[in-house]
Amino acid sequence: MDPVITVVLCIVGLVIGAVAAWVVANGKTNARVVEANEKVRQAEDTARRTVEEAARTAETQKKESLLEAQEEILKLRHAQEAENRTRKGELREMESRIMQREESLDRRNDSLDRKEHQLSEAQSRLDRRRNELEQMVSEQSCELERIAALTKEEAHDELIDRVRKDTVREEAQILRESEQRVRAQADKTAREIVSTAIQRCAADQAGEITVTSVHIPSDDLKGRIIGREGRNIRTFEQVSGVSLVIDDTPETVVLSSFDPVRRETARVALENLIADGRIHPARIEEMYAKAEKLVQQRVVEAGEQAAFDMGIHDLHPEIVRTLGALRYRTSYGQNVLQHSKQVAELCSIMAAEIGADCALAKRAGLLHDLGKAIDREVEGPHAVIGADLARKYGERADVVHAIEAHHADVEPSTVLDVLVMAADAISAARPGARRESAETYIKRLEKLEEISNAHEGVERTYAMQAGRELHVMVEPEKISDAKAVVLAHDIAKQIEDEMEYPGQVRVVVIRESRAVDVAK
Repeated sequence: MDPVITVVLCIVGLVIGAVAAWVVANGKTNARVVEANEKVRQAEDTARRTVEEAARTAETQKKESLLEAQEEILKLRHAQEAENRTRKGELREMESRIMQREESLDRRNDSLDRKEHQLSEAQSRLDRRRNELEQMVSEQSCELERIAALTKEEAHDELIDRVRKDTVREEAQILRESEQRVRAQADKTAREIVSTAIQRCAADQAGEITVTSVHIPSDDLKGRIIGREGRNIRTFEQVSGVSLVIDDTPETVVLSSFDPVRRETARVALENLIADGRIHPARIEEMYAKAEKLVQQRVVEAGEQAAFDMGIHDLHPEIVRTLGALRYRTSYGQNVLQHSKQVAELCSIMAAEIGADCALAKRAGLLHDLGKAIDREVEGPHAVIGADLARKYGERADVVHAIEAHHADVEPSTVLDVLVMAADAISAARPGARRESAETYIKRLEKLEEISNAHEGVERTYAMQAGRELHVMVEPEKISDAKAVVLAHDIAKQIEDEMEYPGQVRVVVIRESRAVDVAK
């Protein structure tokens, strides 16, 4: 049943029920009953008309819905037919392309077949031609061998010999030029590395001597130091192994010995004796024993401090003690322990520049003069003595070899050997490191400037780079550019003839001409 009709019937039923309930509840008169019946009838008529109208409306809506559905179905059918036509067109196009592709492949296959056939024929012709050429080459080789009276191998060897002879000279020239370039580059690089190391490792130098002066409170103590019939001074010299010099110098006595450790021990013992005031043979022996222990303790502390400063912490105790003894050892006025530390720094800097092991280079540099601490007790060169000592206490083989080779007692064979040799030479050659070297250095600079200033037209001369470069300032009115070249050559030639010097001396002639005017 249509929902609208159902709703109308429900409304009519509710109206009728309401009217009936109203009639029964109020007990009205017959007239009212009649009126109510009339109202009921009217309501029924109204309800019937409403139902009929609702039925007609529902029927109309049903027809409209059917029409709309039919129209929608027609639209969907038309759309589906259009889509089917489109797909059929696409399928026909795809079939056409496929047919064209198949035709193209067929034509390509035919073309490939023809080319393959042609290639087969060409290969056959090439094979025949190759066989013919090989036969001709063989015949020509036989004919050449017959004419030259040489086999193929003999002719090949003779040709190789001729080519080799022709290229030997060129090869030698190329090698010589390459070697010169490499040497020049290596020399330049080495100079840069050495100069960098020297600039980065600046150290003060102090000359030391073989005597030590000891101050005494008064000259009266000199007699007590000498003792009755000289027994005190004899005992002191016998116990210490140091010469005690007592002269007219006021309030001063002098200790003399080539062994700096003994001299330092004697100095400490004598100062303690003077402070104590009791000077006799037994007391001298007692004080010297105490001083010896104190100096040995200072020796060990000096060795440990040097190793700590260089960042080396695994040295054998005996090597540390021997290294500390270098604190009281001098070489040409240069303190050997300070020299060893400086060599270690130089080795480390140069090793860093060339990419070598910095720690190993520093270790070898610090220990290179180890033998100087005991060279008065053991015979032989100090480099060999130091190498034997380092080997005895478990040092690495390359460090031992560097120690042994730093004065060419054995042939240098490693980069470490060369680094230690170079650093040792740099440290020893510093102006002030050795007294006689400083004097020679100053004289060389003076001689360079004297030679340059003797030439006509030279205004000023400056010796630079430790005497390895000479800057010559000339008067531009007297010396032309062409003459400047000749002057540089003449000065260099005179230096070569009259002087002895390490390395090379670069002569630079500087000619400057200025034109100045003033606008007013």
